[in-house]
Amino acid sequence: MNNREMFFLKSPWKWNELVKLLILVLVIVPFFIEYLLKEYLTDILQNDLYSGTLIGLIMSIIFMVGLYFFAIRPNKLSWKEVGLKRFSANYWQAIIGWTFVLIVISIAMLVVMELLLGVGSENSKTESLQSRMTLLNFLIGFVSAAIISPLYEEIFYRGFLYRFLRSKYGIPVGMLGSSFIFMIVHIPTFNTLPINFVSGLLFAWTYEKSGSIVPPIIIHAIFNGIAIILTALG
Repeated sequence: MNNREMFFLKSPWKWNELVKLLILVLVIVPFFIEYLLKEYLTDILQNDLYSGTLIGLIMSIIFMVGLYFFAIRPNKLSWKEVGLKRFSANYWQAIIGWTFVLIVISIAMLVVMELLLGVGSENSKTESLQSRMTLLNFLIGFVSAAIISPLYEEIFYRGFLYRFLRSKYGIPVGMLGSSFIFMIVHIPTFNTLPINFVSGLLFAWTYEKSGSIVPPIIIHAIFNGIAIILTALG
């Protein structure tokens, strides 16, 4: 058994730490940050894009601070325990391949949903960016989607959550469980939920195979960056 397999076989966290972080992510953040604070910021800024980006930044800080004080610091751990470490240079080929696969699958899913369900790719986020398309707004949207979100989402949902579930119940449950939670936190952007779930599976798999959270962050960032560019061009 190699070091990567040993890393995933056992996690340093217990259920009480998981419960605390899930309450933070599924209850406190959605109600107090994504609902109440966002509504307040939107009223002040009079701009959905600016308020949404600021909320994303605040969420990233809360996620990382919560992870540090609930899971990292109490156990005297380093950030390597959530996968922030180097990966083999040979895995770059897999990163390119999986990025391509995710793009193709996502396009296919969007086409199928539009044909069968009449659900398009437009949502409040894309409409907000398209309705106020300037270079500044594009850069704000790009930084938010392609840098901020991939960093904190992968560290939390894969680095922490997937590793915890995988160590307790194995790879299938770890992938499905972490991807399901990753999907539901994207409500109410309902038309992207299937893609969120599939991408969560892919991100978890690349974490499993590389032993590092960096490859999922890279794939996530490229995917989101391309989506923002296409939104701007559309």
